[in-house]
Amino acid sequence: MQGALAGIKVLDLSRVLAGPYCTMILGDLGAEVIKVEVPEKGDETRKWGPPFQGNVSAYYLSANRNKKSVTIDLKSEKGIQQVKILVKEADVVINNFKAGTMEKLGISYDVLQKINNKIIYCSITGFGETGPYSELPGYDYIIQAMSGLMSITGEESSEPQKVGVAIVDVLTGLYANIGIQAALLERTRSGKGQKIDLSLYDSAVSSLINIGSNYLMSKQIPQRLGNRHANIVPYQTFIASDGEMVIAVGNDDQFRRLCHILMIPHLADNDKYRTNPNRVANRSSLIPILQREFLKYSIAHWKKLCDQHSIPCGPIQNLEEVYHDPQLEARHMFINMEHPTAGKINMIGSPLKLSRTPVTFRQYPPDIGEHNEEILNKRS
Repeated sequence: MQGALAGIKVLDLSRVLAGPYCTMILGDLGAEVIKVEVPEKGDETRKWGPPFQGNVSAYYLSANRNKKSVTIDLKSEKGIQQVKILVKEADVVINNFKAGTMEKLGISYDVLQKINNKIIYCSITGFGETGPYSELPGYDYIIQAMSGLMSITGEESSEPQKVGVAIVDVLTGLYANIGIQAALLERTRSGKGQKIDLSLYDSAVSSLINIGSNYLMSKQIPQRLGNRHANIVPYQTFIASDGEMVIAVGNDDQFRRLCHILMIPHLADNDKYRTNPNRVANRSSLIPILQREFLKYSIAHWKKLCDQHSIPCGPIQNLEEVYHDPQLEARHMFINMEHPTAGKINMIGSPLKLSRTPVTFRQYPPDIGEHNEEILNKRS
């Protein structure tokens, strides 16, 4: 059974996370991905650890399955010629070099599209290829700071906090997927390729969604609310007798049902709390009342009652609990593959569930230059 992107060839000049995450998803969907790495050194993430398994870093494994690895020296004339040869057969080229680097190397979009006018060329940079910041390097952490994400993350009394994963890189990788597949679809009509100019900064700002919209409408600078919601109450963490959980009450009916299972039904008829706008305005008096009740019983107790009464609720799980969650097991969200040096490796699976052309896990994250003979030497 072929994947949805079977027949699509991707030349991946990216490294670290945003680009490799994008191309891993394309590979999961069936595309042939050729990962170009610096000779001997390879992708920087190969050395980012611990943890390591068989001298292979967990970081590298997380974003590089379903690819073939070749080593090319992009600073040499021979290396540039090798790239140009591979571009003739490719559908997509992706890179995440600093703006202007591909031009200096002599493999810019203008050059490559003359070799293959059907090429989809995706450039991921920190700030984009236009504007006053275009020449600056971009890193997830810096972009989280500059984009406003950190300013709204953390408790009111805390310093600004970054998200626990490199979320801007992940978002940009997902946007790159959308852009690449949209361009491939358009190419079926026009027969022509095009360039995608994608930046971490733009991607991060786009993720502000309702918080950004709140500011644009009110011009009020949003403050950190910790685990609380700016527009909905109660929509936050609560402490049960044995740990913490999240209650996400999205409407007045759910609030009434919550008051019922907490055995304080009168609260739902109180004018201060009856409607969501009033609950937002009176958050400071409402939350202590609810918290007092939640402390009386366990997370399991409240989870069972909330599920029975259709009130969104979930425990705050650590990664060991996530790994053993029966729902994720049923959804095949953890897989394992055999690696020649690392042995059996555990990996996070794909959330994409396509009925006719499901994702496949065909190739373990390759060793550096593992496919030089297969790909480069046959074309030299």
